[in-house]
Amino acid sequence: MEAEPSSTAAATRITDLNEDSLAHCATYLSLQDLSNLAMTCKSLKRVAYSDPIWQHCFREHWPRELLQTSGLREAYLKRRVAVQQFKFVDPLVADLYITDAKPFDHIILDKNDITFSQGSLVQMTNIDSFLNGRDGVTALSDHNARITCMRLFPLSETSLFRSETQRKENVLVTSSCDHSIRLWWKGSCQRCFRGHNGPVLTLSDKLLGDGSAKVLASGGEDGTVRLWSLSSSGKRGQHALKATLYGHEKPIKLMSVAGHRTSLLATISKDSKVRVWDTTTSSAVRSSCCVGMTSVPGAPVDVKCCESLLYVAAGSSVVAIDLRTMQKVITVAIYQPKLCSFAIVPSKPLICTGGIDKAKLWDIRINQETLKPEPVAELDGHTGPVTLLHMDPYKIVTGGPEDSYINVWETDTGAQTNSFICCPSDAASSSSGMGCSAMAVNGTRIVTTSYGEEHGLLCFRDFFNATCAVSKREDVLASKFWDPQSYSDGDAYS
Repeated sequence: MEAEPSSTAAATRITDLNEDSLAHCATYLSLQDLSNLAMTCKSLKRVAYSDPIWQHCFREHWPRELLQTSGLREAYLKRRVAVQQFKFVDPLVADLYITDAKPFDHIILDKNDITFSQGSLVQMTNIDSFLNGRDGVTALSDHNARITCMRLFPLSETSLFRSETQRKENVLVTSSCDHSIRLWWKGSCQRCFRGHNGPVLTLSDKLLGDGSAKVLASGGEDGTVRLWSLSSSGKRGQHALKATLYGHEKPIKLMSVAGHRTSLLATISKDSKVRVWDTTTSSAVRSSCCVGMTSVPGAPVDVKCCESLLYVAAGSSVVAIDLRTMQKVITVAIYQPKLCSFAIVPSKPLICTGGIDKAKLWDIRINQETLKPEPVAELDGHTGPVTLLHMDPYKIVTGGPEDSYINVWETDTGAQTNSFICCPSDAASSSSGMGCSAMAVNGTRIVTTSYGEEHGLLCFRDFFNATCAVSKREDVLASKFWDPQSYSDGDAYS
């Protein structure tokens, strides 16, 4: 008779494996998973920090880089931060000349696709195409008036979604002064939504709601907020309009979806009146969806929701409003004479504001203790208004229509890491003052646009594989690390 296995026999644990075996298995983990592994226990932290793992990570991303023999985790993380902060002078560079000599109103950089608008025209191109010398620009001309807003949303949230292989694909949604909203996919218009009694001025930054019943919000010159289902079928968007919300007396300028409740939508109109709407509430009584109101001084510049707070940049100040009480919590920034742009990173207590000739970095924690907020850093060196502003956990990128240069700064300190030209070098050196018309940043990549009398220019840069670090020399202007006379975009291919 066989003996039954002892119930007290010790179970095999992952830590019973030797460190070499664990380290080999860990090379298949993502950076986030490695971080999670390091937080489980001391022995697994030792594995997660071991050199073989980070040597594999380094070789996988930068196979041509020379590696040191120890401290590979620190070397990998330092390199990763450096490319994210554009700390190099030799990125991959490609220029695309556009025949229309018009301002670029909007631009989106998504994976390898660049989408931009000029007036009523949407244009799309693939990075690989013009890196290989092919123009490959697709023009979408269905709108017949200026495009006012462009957003990307998951294809899976629309009626066009068919299979899991499409899970990572996005659709483009545009609003226009022609009173319409259009949904684009695979280079053509798939849906057209009409309902506003005038130009459609803005779209929500996220879809509202949970589950399969998500809706898109739009704001119009007619002062209404309209809710649309992207899952409705029919090319003309029949039955897509789910609700019309009334309450604003002036055109709606901006809107943002709350972070703590995705059914809440914050809107601000041209007269700086702020309203918060619960989009799950029945709108049978015209304004019954409005669950909060307030107002701010000055002309609206931007709004951003972060959890239960709404940050409103208007006039010369940025204020934080608690969406649960509609009370002003704090004045985060004051920038005289006026604000031109505003950005925030949800993961950090920092905001950035653009003004005339400079931007400013503010720490929300410090300014909670004072009635007169002070910036922690001034990002100086621009010419004219800083209307273009990108902010992520690594960097701040600034630019404007009167400045030929894009400046890059560390998010935590405001220290400058780079500066590069956004237009042809001959235009930068002339008195015409050709500046940056639009800008999009995604990780280690940036696209800038400019235009002159004969054509427009789209310039793409990718710092991921760059190797030559920026060198700050005292005899060079701090904001001009790249000499437009000596730098040629063709150098990136040599």
